[in-house]
Amino acid sequence: MTLRFLGTTSDDGDCPTLYEVEGTIDVLVQGDRVTDPEQLARLRDVKESETFVLVPRKLLIRLAPRTAVRKMIPFSEIASLFREFRHTAFRLETRRGYASDRNSPKWTRWKEGADIATEPDNAWRENIRRQTEQGKRFERVRLVDQPLTEGQRFLLDSGHSNVAAGEDIRNLNRSQAAQLGVPDADFWLFDSKLLARFVFDEADTTLGVILSEDPTEIAAACQTRDAAWHHATPTADFTRTVTSTA
Repeated sequence: MTLRFLGTTSDDGDCPTLYEVEGTIDVLVQGDRVTDPEQLARLRDVKESETFVLVPRKLLIRLAPRTAVRKMIPFSEIASLFREFRHTAFRLETRRGYASDRNSPKWTRWKEGADIATEPDNAWRENIRRQTEQGKRFERVRLVDQPLTEGQRFLLDSGHSNVAAGEDIRNLNRSQAAQLGVPDADFWLFDSKLLARFVFDEADTTLGVILSEDPTEIAAACQTRDAAWHHATPTADFTRTVTSTA
């Protein structure tokens, strides 16, 4: 049973919290156990295996469960969204490494000591330039560990060419992200109204994405973006802190 953090109304890490059971419409609830004898006596058809928790109504309203399981599609099927969005394309990256990076020729060049920070434009950076010239914004927040993992060091070195093309990439310490309630889930958010959530296997390979326009999920993603973006450090500033402690 794979769980995905949905959200919480707690500001200090206390219960309650909701999780989605991946691939289903089920939700797992974490909260304070009900122990009041009078309340327990009013419950119906109680099984020995059951327990009971209190959940604020506002948490259910904000993060209500979906009514249908959405289909995963290949990432390639959303390629047009990176040209057709109208205002902002925001990415949250939370993994400690990505198979797509490790399997790329760029990774090999980096491991051999090449400077990958100033490589020529590719199709991705060319599109960034075209879209940002129209006033659109590409924004990205990467969760990072202390010390950085090998995959995170690669992305930091590689990211400078994307920044030069017009993408605003920022970094946020994982411990701070946890305090802010930033979920451990990768996604793209287009124009604050379309969510593309990544699905990975245990080897960090992208299996596909799940699209959603559900208002509850969009609101949660917007709140995540705002919290992460406000506290994240721009690439140039973050690079200086890493260099100074190396």
